[in-house]
Amino acid sequence: MNTRTIRYLPQGGLEIIEIDVPDPQPWEVQVKATACGICKWDIATYRLGSENRWAAPDGHEGVGVICKVGRDVHGLKEGDRVANGSFAGYRNYWSGSVQLIPECDIPDEHWIVEPVSCVVNGLDTAKLLPADRVAVIGCGFMGLMFVQALGRSLVDRLIAIDVDESKLALAGEFGATDVANPKEPGFDGRVQELHALGIDKVIDCTGSQEGLLLSTRLVRPGGLISLSGWIRGEGRFPGTDWHMGGFTVVNSAPGCRIRDSVPAAMRLLHRKQIDLAPLVTDVVPLDGLQGLLEGLSNGRTRPYIKGVVKLDG
Repeated sequence: MNTRTIRYLPQGGLEIIEIDVPDPQPWEVQVKATACGICKWDIATYRLGSENRWAAPDGHEGVGVICKVGRDVHGLKEGDRVANGSFAGYRNYWSGSVQLIPECDIPDEHWIVEPVSCVVNGLDTAKLLPADRVAVIGCGFMGLMFVQALGRSLVDRLIAIDVDESKLALAGEFGATDVANPKEPGFDGRVQELHALGIDKVIDCTGSQEGLLLSTRLVRPGGLISLSGWIRGEGRFPGTDWHMGGFTVVNSAPGCRIRDSVPAAMRLLHRKQIDLAPLVTDVVPLDGLQGLLEGLSNGRTRPYIKGVVKLDG
């Protein structure tokens, strides 16, 4: 059977291609894709090209329905709604790598599990304690999911920082007790005020040098900085400040996970403790993916938080 997917090109851009999908082998299931989230990793690969060392695959935030089951598969059946997939209309997966989605009325484009599992990793490694004071720097998709989760936790103060006032407004709706915009006059004084609160944990979702340095200025002595954003290439860390401040610095990438974070992510989604409905700003068909990525790569001005590709198999 033929189906369509995308292929990133060596010097940037992408093309839609057809691939052959055989029947599933033993211990495999075939999934008909219904939706797949668009990650910043996808945007970077579209811009930098497939020859980039850390190029993304053809989607990794998928949702779909099992349409065929190979031999020796147990606990899964045709018609089951599952998480794991790509931009390919159909694909075979090892049965142990798909996660069964519980029955619910949440649409597929709002059931993007993989990035939520990254938030779980970040919360786990941040070692949160009751009444902690937490700052989230960067209120894009990942940052706002952190704010949603933390806003429902036992934190004492939750500070959201971003340059976009509309995203700060969302952060306030999600439970942030304080917001700050680095573009506002007097921001340096605001940083000093926030630092004086004794911020225990800073979650940096910016993936930027500026975010890293701001994290250092905000966190209290002996506090923790969680690097949730991906600083691509080389970054500079303030060695003296980190040493004298006694900070703990942790990563929240999938490789650092201390448990299987997917079941917890699915529970958060199922109970809408993390709700993607207000965060998904763009839903496009596969044929619209290139146009969306091109616009985002060229600094599209229309507000964007999260994109999802809707697929029809």
